[in-house]
Amino acid sequence: MRIGIFSLIIAYVLSQFYRAFLAVMTPALKADLGASPEDLARASGAWFIVFALMQLPVGWALDNIGPKRLAAALLAIGGGGGALVFANATSPDHILYAMMLIGMGCSPVLMASYYIFARMYSPAIFGTLAGMVIGFGALGNIAGALPLALAVESFGWRACLWALVAVTLLVALAILFTVQDPPKVALEDGQRKGSVLDLLKMPALWMIFPLMFAQYAPAAGLRGSWAGPFMRDVYGLDATGIGWVTMGIALAMVLGSFAYGPLDRIFKTRKWVILPGNVIAVGFVFALWAMPTSGVWSVALMMAAIGLFGASFPLIMAHGRSFYPPHLVGRGVTLMNMFGIGGVGFFQFTSANIFNSAKASAGAEGAITAPYQAVFLYFAVPCLIGCVIYLFSQDRTD
Repeated sequence: MRIGIFSLIIAYVLSQFYRAFLAVMTPALKADLGASPEDLARASGAWFIVFALMQLPVGWALDNIGPKRLAAALLAIGGGGGALVFANATSPDHILYAMMLIGMGCSPVLMASYYIFARMYSPAIFGTLAGMVIGFGALGNIAGALPLALAVESFGWRACLWALVAVTLLVALAILFTVQDPPKVALEDGQRKGSVLDLLKMPALWMIFPLMFAQYAPAAGLRGSWAGPFMRDVYGLDATGIGWVTMGIALAMVLGSFAYGPLDRIFKTRKWVILPGNVIAVGFVFALWAMPTSGVWSVALMMAAIGLFGASFPLIMAHGRSFYPPHLVGRGVTLMNMFGIGGVGFFQFTSANIFNSAKASAGAEGAITAPYQAVFLYFAVPCLIGCVIYLFSQDRTD
C-alpha cells in the first residue's frame, strides 16, 4: 500500500505541474503560437473546469470501482494524450484542448489517495496525511517554475512536452501495478447506498462550500496564469525571472500545505485554524491589488504570502470529511474537491474577461497595471465573502 500511495503522490506531482506550467511558458508560447495572456488564462481555467466536472463521476467510481484502475486509466488516456496534443500544438486552441484532456487525466489522482486515507487510516490523521500529499505533490509546482524555464530555454517547449508524455504514461503504469483497492464498505441492514444528494442535504457543508470555492483561486491563479504575464509586462522579467517568482509561490504553497496539515490536532480545532489563515491570505491579495508597483521583491513576497496562507485546502477537506458517512467517503471528498477546483476553474476562465474589460476601459493611455489590478480584486472579494460565511460553520474534529 505504501508503494501504491507513493505512485499516487508522483501522479499528483504531475497534476500540480500541469496545472501551473503555463505561466513559465508564456514567452515561448506567445512567440511560437501567438498565445496571449487571455488565451493561456482560458486554457488554465479549462483544465480546472474539466477537472472539477470530473469529480462527481470520479467519486462514484471510487466508491464502486476503486482507485487503482480509475486513476491509471484516466491518467494514461487524458494526461498522456493531452500532453501529446500539446506537444503537437500549432495554435492557442490546441493548447486549450490539450489542457482539457490533461484536466480529465489528472482528476482522480489526489482523490484516489484521499479515498485510501479515509478508508484505511484513522480519521484523526486525515488532515495531516492530506497535507502531506499536497506538500509533496507541490514539488510539481516547483518543477513547473524555474526548472521548467531552464529546460524550455535549453531544449524547447515541444521537447519538454514529449518528455512529459513518456513520464505520464510510466506513472500510470506504476499506479496500475502498485495501488491496492481498499475493501468494499459493507452496508448495514436496511441501509441504502446513498448518493451525492445525501451530502448536499447536510447544512453543515454549505457553510464550508463557499470558502472552498474561492480560497484556492488566488494562489492557483497567480501561480498558473497571471504571475507570468504580470511580471513580464509590469517589471519586464524574462522566463528565468518569472521562473524565480513562480518558484517562490510554489515553495510557499508547499510550506503552507505541510504547516496546515497537523494544526487541527495541535490546536484541537479546524475552523479557527482555517479562518485566520484565509483572512491573512485575502489581506495580501488586497495588498497586491492596492500596491502592484511597489517593487519586484515586494510583489514577489506578497504573491508568496498568498501561496503560504492560502494553502488550507487539505484542512478544509478534513473539515468536510468529518461530516461524511463511511459509504459516501468517495463521493464526499470528490464533492468537496469539485467546489475547490471548480472555483479555480471558474475564476481562471472568467478572469480573462475581467482582464480584457479592464484593459479596454483603461484605453491606450491607461496604466499597464489596471487590467491586472482588476483581476487581483476579482480574486480577493469572493475570498472575503467565503471567509464571512465560513465564520458561521460548525467546528468539528475527529
